[in-house]
Amino acid sequence: MALLSGAVAFAFVSSAAASDFGRPATPDEIALWDIDVRPDGKGLPQGSGTVAQGKQVFAENCAACHGDNGVGGIKDRLAGGQGTLASAMPVKTVGSFWPYATTLFDYIHRAMPYQAPGSLSLDDTYAVAAYILNLNGILPAEGKLDNHSLPEVRMPNRDGFIPEPEFSSSKK
Repeated sequence: MALLSGAVAFAFVSSAAASDFGRPATPDEIALWDIDVRPDGKGLPQGSGTVAQGKQVFAENCAACHGDNGVGGIKDRLAGGQGTLASAMPVKTVGSFWPYATTLFDYIHRAMPYQAPGSLSLDDTYAVAAYILNLNGILPAEGKLDNHSLPEVRMPNRDGFIPEPEFSSSKK
């Protein structure tokens, strides 16, 4: 009897197609997940933040893991390391390694702070990005970032990445 019940249950389960489940996502539902930011800045939301604001938000949300001034915490170092990538002891930080400032915003927005990813407001995210860029000598102390200025930031290692030929735009 158990074998017969199992066979009948399997027949029902195996005959169901994937199209029998769920429904298409609505545009509003898709918009909630469509938060990626490209290197050229496409996808950056409205908002702005200053280095001074970022210093406060960083102290409250980031310093416990990344240390004061982005150095010395239990997680990745965020500042310094310029000029070390070609050395025997490279220090990969936002300032020494990352090629685009827009990806800094994207990462903070989606994945930080560690204990509550995505909890920072857009303005706080711009501010933290501004502060981290300031720690690396890329943005001045009176600097401000928004969706127009962030893509214009030229990172020191922008030209340090060479795309694989199969991913280059010349093959399209």
